[in-house]
Amino acid sequence: MTSQVSSPAEHADGAVVGEQRKPARAKETRRLDRVIIRFAGDSGDGMQLTGDRFTSETASFGNDLSTLPNFPAEIRAPAGTLPGVSSFQLHFADHDILTPGDAPNVLVAMNPAALKANIGDVPRGAEIIVNTDEFTKRAMAKVGYAASPLEDGSLDGYAVHPVPLTTMTVEALKEFELSRKEAERSKNMFALGLLSWMYHRPTEGTEKFLQTKFAKKPEIAAANIAAFRAGWNFGETTEDFAVSYEVAPAAKTFPTGTYRNISGNLALSYGLIAASKQADLPLYLGSYPITPASDILHELSKHKNFGVRTFQAEDEIAGIGAALGAAFGGSLAVTTTSGPGVALKSETIGLAVSLELPLLVIDIQRGGPSTGLPTKTEQADLLQAMYGRNGEAPVPVVAPCTPADCFDAALEAARIALTYRTPVLLLSDGYLANGSEPWRIPEVDELPDLRVQFAQGPNHTLDDGTEVFWPYKRDPQTLARPWAIPGTPGLEHRIGGIEKQDGTGNISYDPANHDFMVRTRQAKIDGIDVPDIEVDDPSGEANTFVLGWGSTYGPITAAVRRLRAAGENIAQAHLRHLNPFPQNLGAVLGRYEKVVIPEMNLGQLATLVRAKYLVDAHSYNQVNGMPFKAEQLATALKEAIDG
Repeated sequence: MTSQVSSPAEHADGAVVGEQRKPARAKETRRLDRVIIRFAGDSGDGMQLTGDRFTSETASFGNDLSTLPNFPAEIRAPAGTLPGVSSFQLHFADHDILTPGDAPNVLVAMNPAALKANIGDVPRGAEIIVNTDEFTKRAMAKVGYAASPLEDGSLDGYAVHPVPLTTMTVEALKEFELSRKEAERSKNMFALGLLSWMYHRPTEGTEKFLQTKFAKKPEIAAANIAAFRAGWNFGETTEDFAVSYEVAPAAKTFPTGTYRNISGNLALSYGLIAASKQADLPLYLGSYPITPASDILHELSKHKNFGVRTFQAEDEIAGIGAALGAAFGGSLAVTTTSGPGVALKSETIGLAVSLELPLLVIDIQRGGPSTGLPTKTEQADLLQAMYGRNGEAPVPVVAPCTPADCFDAALEAARIALTYRTPVLLLSDGYLANGSEPWRIPEVDELPDLRVQFAQGPNHTLDDGTEVFWPYKRDPQTLARPWAIPGTPGLEHRIGGIEKQDGTGNISYDPANHDFMVRTRQAKIDGIDVPDIEVDDPSGEANTFVLGWGSTYGPITAAVRRLRAAGENIAQAHLRHLNPFPQNLGAVLGRYEKVVIPEMNLGQLATLVRAKYLVDAHSYNQVNGMPFKAEQLATALKEAIDG
């Protein structure tokens, strides 16, 4: 991640950006430590692709980065309307960063709807690049503009760059045998080229990507590359952009290693594959497509060479049923879903609790209830993960805190499931799933050994001396029952949802036995070995303690940094394990006068903490489908400190 980008003058030669005119005068280059860019347009304008390509080149350059894709739930919302606006925000810097940023320094607005939907987030003085071709009377009226915002003075507080992106793209592609509509589709590449020039981003990767993406349509590939180069050339030659910017690589931020940009869902996929290899078990995914979890199914389906089998079921219930069957058969079994799917899977999760088989249930949380906000983020499934089953059916709960951390969380969930023979719920969310950041690719010897021992023969001796296999005879340390693979001679045993007799696994309606089995299953979960929570309290004098879980890690940590920079003492910790809690959590909570728990729900972790530890935790909540902003949290935490 320490590769260097050449200067614009060097880019002007060779095949990377094509033949370019020299600017009339040398342009100023300013050095910045960080930048927040937001691409916004119609859902058909390719903003996610544009943002992804800018992100990839930024990662290859060596900056630290964090992204926030934001797109409609509809496959194709009405063109030019506010509900149809799609955006992609990227925060990149020469130092360690934690969030996609609170407000963009640069907004690229491809149409009036994109401008109106995003202008409220843009601070005064920021740069706005506007595609003037789309600001027709009809398009502006569609989103409620009575007069053009480019002419009525409403944008006077911003550095506005009016650019006829559509016209210039069509002009740049006139040599290609494309219709005007086909040529217009490349305007996002023109915008990408312009922004790549403005921020000295590498270009080779994007050109190679376009050649690969459109390998079967070389004319389209060439047109997109031409539009990309035209955007670069425009930035180099126009007088409207007198300044370009450099953001140096974050050379001191990252430990030595090989890095790549990775999203949360991709990191989870790789973590599952790594877990299966470390366990020496085949990986089986039984799943039904659902936003925002579907990418895991798509990714794992590509890796048959690693022994991965994927099954796209007809519904959520069939998906988890197949996965549980695979667990019974000796696979590392996984099912992926979001909140509505967890509800449908709840009975089979309870069956997995009763059967005591390892099963990973991955919930990529989104806004609810019901269908809710399919493409927006929320972390409101915690209580469902804890209690969303009939009867006493305890399940371990693990939550990653960043996109890259999803890899390690997958390994940890697999460790718990395999060691303790239990289903495990992993709670990611849409923000982590679609967001991305640099990830250091670990060495194989850094990964945990997850190998398990299957039952091989009898494990119990009856009073008459007969050796038999008892499927519910437990390991004295973990309380896990043996994992017997079907077809192993002498290990035949009953399975099913009716209560089992301790030891033998026979059907039992005995009240005392049921009480014992319920308490034993709970004791197994309570006894899971999880690391102590680590507290970040550098001064040791803080009275206020911030406790978080899941994707709130970045905003909370960024807010805490701001407060400490302003001279405040504040402590912080973040939970990876939500069931069971770390053993030292109660003692940690007791050390502080004030406990604040920010969550993207109405206080679910706070409810659990209050109930278990009798701590008067203050809950700070947001459920608008978007992640917290660091400044917003810093203000709330300052009020808590002063209150």
